[in-house]
Amino acid sequence: MKRVKITVIRKIHHGDLSAMYENPMEHACDMQEGEIFISVDNQKPEGMCESAWQSMMPYVMTLAHGGGNFYNGWMKNPYSAMILCNDGFRPVSFLIETID
Repeated sequence: MKRVKITVIRKIHHGDLSAMYENPMEHACDMQEGEIFISVDNQKPEGMCESAWQSMMPYVMTLAHGGGNFYNGWMKNPYSAMILCNDGFRPVSFLIETID
């Protein structure tokens, strides 16, 4: 099984939406741009946000098992994907890619 590298590419905060709809949260998202995680044996890396993991897990599983080419050529590197976590207030973009 291949290892999969998960890189935090971009964090966005929709402050206006948070102000209107969200209850205050002290540690809503602790991810940092440039942070790297490695999934071994298709397992969630330590420190990875559970919500983000749920969003990317099917792609990580496919890559870990040697698959790729999502959506018939979507990514320049067919053994990668750009995935967004499902937090509507603070979406985080992750690049996931096979590294072995």
